[in-house]
Amino acid sequence: MTQTMEFDDVRIERLREIGGVKWSMFPDKIGAFVAEMDFGTAPAITQAIHAAVDLGVFGYLPKDLGDQMSRAYAAWSRTVYGWDVPAENVRPLPDVIAGLQATIEHFCAPGTPVILPTPAYMPFLTVPPAMGREVIQVPMLVQNGRYVYDLDGLDAAYRAGGNLLILCNPHNPVGRVLERAEMLAIAEVVERHGGRVFSDEIHAPLVFSEHTHVPYASISQAAAAHTVTAASASKAWNLPGMKCAQLILSNDADLAKWSEVGMMPEHGAANLGVIANTAAYTAGGQWLADVLHYLEGNRNVLADLVAEHLPGAHLTRPEGTYLAWFDCRELDLGPEPGEFFAERADIALVDGSRCGDAGTGFVRYNFATPRPIMVQSLEQMGAALTGR
Repeated sequence: MTQTMEFDDVRIERLREIGGVKWSMFPDKIGAFVAEMDFGTAPAITQAIHAAVDLGVFGYLPKDLGDQMSRAYAAWSRTVYGWDVPAENVRPLPDVIAGLQATIEHFCAPGTPVILPTPAYMPFLTVPPAMGREVIQVPMLVQNGRYVYDLDGLDAAYRAGGNLLILCNPHNPVGRVLERAEMLAIAEVVERHGGRVFSDEIHAPLVFSEHTHVPYASISQAAAAHTVTAASASKAWNLPGMKCAQLILSNDADLAKWSEVGMMPEHGAANLGVIANTAAYTAGGQWLADVLHYLEGNRNVLADLVAEHLPGAHLTRPEGTYLAWFDCRELDLGPEPGEFFAERADIALVDGSRCGDAGTGFVRYNFATPRPIMVQSLEQMGAALTGR
């Protein structure tokens, strides 16, 4: 049986039985909202976790386990991205949001607003205010069908007092994979204002064949000096509940600061998550390649499904991630089309308005699902439009 057939054969009943959030939060709907995949994870990861459970690695995180993960990420980064990061610069975290919180608290000017290109990952709009920081939304521009950062808008946000830019690459929810030249242009704006960057690269392994992930901090010495990077195996190998990510520090000043403040942010990284991330980076490459091949096929089929079943909607072609961004404004469904599809089509999506003002009238759709389920979901959405 081919890998594609194995992915195709996963059934909704089995996914509900597993009980992940994607299939249990709305038990009467097809889950296409939260960023989980429906393909399990790499056998090398489950083997490593089973071995750790049998050994009973249930105490606080041993230094050696953390060091193994740091070396594994450093080797992955060097081999896959061409970014040579010293292993000691790679620190364990429970998740990327913990990295953002630590960056806001320790690596940007106190009390300053956070600059956020939108549409954006939903917690990026809520975490800074919870920490007493204003969010300056900078809507992205669309050029030749691709979302790009608004350099003039970023400049204005820095002039308005912003200090930390949240950069997301590949970008959730629009699927852009930023290119070196455009990141160099972004870095020039940041440098002009003495700003900082938090680079969320959690989706970096999920880049389709015509694109290449370039870590933002790798593009220049200036970028390395003003950037804190967060990564994880959690999206590419489907491990979000394992609670492990990596904070990558790319300059001596941040390393020195982290040696003073890093103990508590690191404390939440889970042993089994660290072990799973290590196994992903060292032995999960072939499984990921199979998943990427399948996801790329889903992405290509999805374009045809949208054209057939959602005439008037527009799909932004994802260059990375497994998230698709549908422009539903011409469908006359109001500012929250996700509510319509939830009520009329039994499809649970993310309403674009949750991704910032620039997302109003859009929905985010997760296509990391068996192709028959993806086809069924688009058919149900189309039937809901026809029957209203």
